Amino acid sequence: MKIFNTRQELKSYLTAQKERNKTIGLVPTMGALHQGHLSLIKKAKRKNDVVVVSIFVNPTQFNKKEDLINYPKTIKNDTKLLESVSCDVLFFPSVKEIYEDHISSEKFDFDGLEHLMEGKFRQGHFDGVGTIVKTLFEIVIPNHAYFGQKDFQQLQIIKKMVKKHRLNVKIKGCAIFREEDGLAMSSRNTRLSKEQRAAAPFIYKILRKVRKKFATESTDRITKWVANQLKKHPFLSLEYFTIAEEKSLETVKKRESNKKNRAFIAVFAGEVRLIDNIRL
Repeated sequence: MKIFNTRQELKSYLTAQKERNKTIGLVPTMGALHQGHLSLIKKAKRKNDVVVVSIFVNPTQFNKKEDLINYPKTIKNDTKLLESVSCDVLFFPSVKEIYEDHISSEKFDFDGLEHLMEGKFRQGHFDGVGTIVKTLFEIVIPNHAYFGQKDFQQLQIIKKMVKKHRLNVKIKGCAIFREEDGLAMSSRNTRLSKEQRAAAPFIYKILRKVRKKFATESTDRITKWVANQLKKHPFLSLEYFTIAEEKSLETVKKRESNKKNRAFIAVFAGEVRLIDNIRL
């Protein structure tokens, strides 16, 4: 595996690969890698000649300074994991390499997607996401880029950005990778206490019950039921729950057979924020 820390070195290497008609797959990450990330890399390897994984903890997408400070950084272990799945290239830049001396986000218009769900609670978050993803696309110029569906709103926003900025990259959304007990894999899971980790699978349990209820009950009734379930929970507290149409992410009032809907949830386990979703 080749490791590059500067955009110039990476660009030079990838230009040579493209001159040999090699296809490039990109998997952007913030490190603290787990099996979910590895599943994206394996998928990328099946479809591309060269797979680039970026590890960059992006300061402009964190709303709280302490979240940025506490975000797990495990580069030695990450490198081993990448080698175990035969990753071709690791791009591991510094903040200065990406932002130079001006750490700020570009302003984006995602046609309102950025103001819903996560956007309501994490102001400016998606400007930060758009800034780093667009920068990585400009450096790597990939044929395909791979993102997990756990961050489903982020996935839709990136698709919107690609369309609006006419970027020549195909975005591939990949299924949520779960622990055996159903908890969606996340780098944040390592910050959970023993009790919180034991409680966290309750989130997926709730979502599966929502999927059953959606066949016969109104979204209002389901939303109240979810809130009541979490109100009683000793280790988890609800930030938001919504049932929304997949493309527009607008809240759904009632079930329509011609539309694809998804349930979205954000929950706090102590200081750790966990998100998940399920297609209904």
